[in-house]
Amino acid sequence: MERKNRTYQFYRTLFETKQYPLAFVDMDLININIRDVLARAGNKQIRVATKSIRCRYILDHVLKSNPRFNGLMCYTAGEAVWLANSGFDNLLIGYPSMNEAELTLCADQVARGKKIYPMVDSIQQARLLSKIAVSKGIRFTVCLDIDMSTDFPRIHFGVYRSPLHYLADVQLLVAELGKLEGIQISGLMGYEAQVAGLGDHVKGGTLKNSVVRRLQKKSNKDYKKRREEIVNWVKGQGIQLDLVNAGGTGSLELSSSEPWVTEVTAGSGFYSPGLFDYYSHFKHMPAAGFMLQIVRQPKPTYYTCLGGGYIASGGIGTIKQPYPYLPEGMKMIKDEGFGEVQTPFTYHGPVSLAIGDPVIFRHAKAGELCEHFNELEIIQNDGLATSVPTYRGEGKVFL
Repeated sequence: MERKNRTYQFYRTLFETKQYPLAFVDMDLININIRDVLARAGNKQIRVATKSIRCRYILDHVLKSNPRFNGLMCYTAGEAVWLANSGFDNLLIGYPSMNEAELTLCADQVARGKKIYPMVDSIQQARLLSKIAVSKGIRFTVCLDIDMSTDFPRIHFGVYRSPLHYLADVQLLVAELGKLEGIQISGLMGYEAQVAGLGDHVKGGTLKNSVVRRLQKKSNKDYKKRREEIVNWVKGQGIQLDLVNAGGTGSLELSSSEPWVTEVTAGSGFYSPGLFDYYSHFKHMPAAGFMLQIVRQPKPTYYTCLGGGYIASGGIGTIKQPYPYLPEGMKMIKDEGFGEVQTPFTYHGPVSLAIGDPVIFRHAKAGELCEHFNELEIIQNDGLATSVPTYRGEGKVFL
């Protein structure tokens, strides 16, 4: 499958009859990314992260593209219920929930035969699940979320996620879970955010990039050892594990190399948003983007678009702003950035831009873009194929 080099003129011509702003997904490029994700994941099963896609059409396409794509990682219990009702199955809820109403609906799905794995890292979450399971006469198969961050001297390298950091933490919780009815441990998950979600090739950050790579290498040795130890102990207690989940798009090679890992997770890699430009060991195709329309020209070489304030979640910084894409040569104005109603930029390039023309940007992250658009314009076979609804377009906003 050849790699495609999309040009500004390609997109401009394709969408010349459309109204702006709009968001698009290029299925020709997604198919290339699917191939590359499969190759990077070795021989592991791949769970698709819904948070990074947020469109049922795309989820269905990825799952059907290869049998190694097996199951979804959802981000809320309510989303898992909706997807189960939509025909999806094997749903791992990637984050713990204390929403009793949504978890009760999950129990109803389990009673109908759906496979749903709630996430647990504390006894409080488990007690709520137990209460619901007993009332519904079902058994929840839960997944324990193991914290993969590494504590170096004076540096917490990773995100603040789960309190289950060491084997001793897991042992204490497993003992407590054994006292509850309606709960069965069936999975372990560990997301190494400091590797999967942290780029090591940031432009202009040579020294920092070198430090990040060294810390990532040391951290990998640390969490790999802890994960093996925890998996072996849990299995040694006679607990049957349906899954040992690890990683994300940024760490597929490392996670898939661990023999005790049964599956890896990928989501952002299918769209390949702007933040993935900062990784040295892989390069996926930019398959998703959005187009804004120039509505002002305050002075020569300065242009202003309508809209554009689609800022990514997480720590605040310029890397969480959208990324200028096409035509090449657009530069953002530091003191203004991306605004909800207007976004100015400068341009010195060969394309003649005028009021009314579109320009193209990429979101810093992946699925979050879908929270701003009801539809995605689908490109397929080098042409405009159809429009499909996002979660938002189907009236679903889960957080």
